Amino acid sequence: MHHRRPRHHRRLISRVVGTAGVLAVALGAGVTPALAAGKTSHKPAATGPSPDQPDAPWAPEHDSTPPQQAAHPAAPFSRGRSDGLQLTLPAPTGPYKVGTFSQHLVDKSRTDPYVPGNQARELMVTYWYPASATSGHASVPWMPSGSGAHFLASRGLSPQQVTLPQTAGHLLAPVDTELGKLPVLLYSTGLHSDRAMGTVLAQDLASRGYLVVTVDHTHDANEVQFPSGRVEVNTMPAGSHSSDTLNVRAADIRFVIDQLGTISKGGNPDVDHAKLPSGLSKAVDTTRIGMFGWSLGGAAVDTAMQLDRRIDAGADLDGQFFGSAPGKDLDRPFMLFSSGTHNRNNDSSWRKLWPHLKGYRVDIQLHGAAHLSFSDNEVMVPQEANLLGLSQAQLQQQFGTIDPERAVKIQREYLAAYFDQVLRHKHSTLLDGPAKSYPEISFVR
Repeated sequence: MHHRRPRHHRRLISRVVGTAGVLAVALGAGVTPALAAGKTSHKPAATGPSPDQPDAPWAPEHDSTPPQQAAHPAAPFSRGRSDGLQLTLPAPTGPYKVGTFSQHLVDKSRTDPYVPGNQARELMVTYWYPASATSGHASVPWMPSGSGAHFLASRGLSPQQVTLPQTAGHLLAPVDTELGKLPVLLYSTGLHSDRAMGTVLAQDLASRGYLVVTVDHTHDANEVQFPSGRVEVNTMPAGSHSSDTLNVRAADIRFVIDQLGTISKGGNPDVDHAKLPSGLSKAVDTTRIGMFGWSLGGAAVDTAMQLDRRIDAGADLDGQFFGSAPGKDLDRPFMLFSSGTHNRNNDSSWRKLWPHLKGYRVDIQLHGAAHLSFSDNEVMVPQEANLLGLSQAQLQQQFGTIDPERAVKIQREYLAAYFDQVLRHKHSTLLDGPAKSYPEISFVR
């Protein structure tokens, strides 16, 4: 499958199409490695026939924008500044306070495949971790103002209408060093989505004692704001192959792991020499690294694990696989975590991967959930329903029938149980089979 998008002067434009009013995204042109070499790749971008079509509910094409409709049904929401809508996120459930900060990283060994010329690949990443104290450390917004305004504009909204959420993360709060070295988790998000879309899960895992690093894949993501205020938008060319996109993401992840190694040795890889929180260098455990991702980011987990053996365990949140990676043996733990209509029974890429998982493996399904349920959209879009003009039926079409807070709770519990078991060697009965307390989860054997 290709990521097909029409070109339009390297700008992001949204328009309402179809009876469901799904937002289509027009994306600008760039240069892939194949195009830069004057070649076009003819290799198949997917691993199977029908489920790899873009009309599949779990296809990457659906990751970046919510539905929108002209009608405006009544829906309750809280008011923020200027009488606008104030969005909120569920609070973390772990025992620890949460600290956070972002870094600007540049990989001088690679050029950016999505822009012309020889520009070095640069990334923005955010760290989430257990903090010893948060007093005097400001809470951090879900997105910086520049990228946030761009994000809202893609939904046909403005900062005057909607205030994006504050997170539970406190800027540069000291790391809780009494916990010793922290297992590391890396997060990759959906196609043309932003690292912020994994905040609900990332900050919760941090509150449970993990160091979580969320990664924006520049010029794949719809918007990435750098410390100077510069916002880089999606410049991925029309017709990009999913397998090529995954290779770029896997290389991004490997580079980020290298930078974690620098931090663990007392260095600071931030190109702007931005301050690090106290205690960080002593807290990074590069011997226990996991990775999870949603949609195309979930597919990137398998590709990254094939590329880098330092990743000890992976979890795919409803992501279809592409390229050759699912046909290769993987000897480390792996979790498949799917929505209610997606699993091995209707996704040939998942069927292909399953027998190649030679380590611990688990395949669970969240009934009542939809593909977008594994992103922060699960809790944000219902709050915006009034402004987006979404009926309850349309919300259920895009996000399933499960209550948003319930969907988040279940994802948090099972993802934490999995990583606790494979990285901390703490057995969880949740992974043994169906649990009465979570009847929405079934195990695919």
